[in-house]
Amino acid sequence: MILSSSPSTAIKGSLGSVALPLPLSTELLLTAGSVAPAIAPSLSSIAHTLSRPFSNPLPTSPDTIASNIVQNDDSITLAPDLSPEPQISRKANATLVFLARNSDLQGVLKSMESVETHFNQRFGYPWIFLNEDEFTNEFKESVQLKTNASVQFGVIPSRHWYQPDWIDEGKAEQARNALKAAGVIYAGSVSYRNMCRFNSGFFFHHPLLQQYRYYWRIEPDVDYFCQLQYDPFDYLEDNNKTYGFTIALEELGQTVTTLWQAVKEFMEQYPEYIHPNNALAFLSDNGGETFNLCHFWSNFEIADMDFWRGEAYTKFFEFLDSKGGFYYERWGDAPIHSIAAALFLDKTQLHFFNDIGYQHSNIMHCPQQPAFLTGSCTCNRVLSIDYRRYSCLPRYNKMLNGKW
Repeated sequence: MILSSSPSTAIKGSLGSVALPLPLSTELLLTAGSVAPAIAPSLSSIAHTLSRPFSNPLPTSPDTIASNIVQNDDSITLAPDLSPEPQISRKANATLVFLARNSDLQGVLKSMESVETHFNQRFGYPWIFLNEDEFTNEFKESVQLKTNASVQFGVIPSRHWYQPDWIDEGKAEQARNALKAAGVIYAGSVSYRNMCRFNSGFFFHHPLLQQYRYYWRIEPDVDYFCQLQYDPFDYLEDNNKTYGFTIALEELGQTVTTLWQAVKEFMEQYPEYIHPNNALAFLSDNGGETFNLCHFWSNFEIADMDFWRGEAYTKFFEFLDSKGGFYYERWGDAPIHSIAAALFLDKTQLHFFNDIGYQHSNIMHCPQQPAFLTGSCTCNRVLSIDYRRYSCLPRYNKMLNGKW
């Protein structure tokens, strides 16, 4: 279990080993040693200042927030903000998207409470819930009580969810059994594969999402740890960003055995879609010959749906879908989205949301300074996956600015 603590205990505390279970390919141990309490004396002095975002108008950019931090030697204090307090004068064309089943209700409510507390109760973005079946009245009523924002519920068209008729079920079953024997998570689940295919190629075409450009993907049983003091949708739009993430790690190799070969075939057939300033170095350590398994963990993503709806990605998804890898292996939407974003976008259009503390299962991103203080974060930074063995964030940083 991931432990959360206040900033002071996160700095002063000494924690034991915490095991991260699947979906990582092997057990990953996060071992945190004692951290010197160098900045502990300054925490009480800034507590009042950190509480201001709950009642005052909010900055619209992480750069604005970070500019109020001053570092002197080993101490960190907040400098007075002498600029006029900014107003929330706009609202992006965006929505919060939640794929869930009726049986997920308690996990849905937990996630909603976290998102509302840390962000949406101040910004009021609409929620859209999607399910392959009709939502029950209990689900709808419970969800609507968790937010003052508008809520819509949609059913996924059967053709976008279920395994296509052209898939050889015998071959698919044999592949599922092989992955089960290898102990791969969700190895035997057809519904998991349906979800991966839907998230890869269809969710952004759902009628309820057609009016929106940007989305924030939410899943059941996730936690957020920091007060988000600006609008991430506005940040994407204002800074020409297309895809945002919080966690980057390695995929299970057994689930994508032939994926990269299919990607290389696509690149050979459609070189015009490959951006000259792409992020191939994030995906491959040898110029594209092989896939290093790095990808953005898509259970959290804030992105521009116009990219998924565009010509390059549409052809890319259709090409991959025709290979049957969602069912003959266990291709996930995370590597599909990641590969497309890395190849078809200018690498500067990718964005790491360091200031959004986030946990899914036992894998957590906790912001580093100065974002940890400005967001009043409650996670434990020493348990963050960012620079652990299976994290691909160092490779992303090296790709982007040449530094590990």
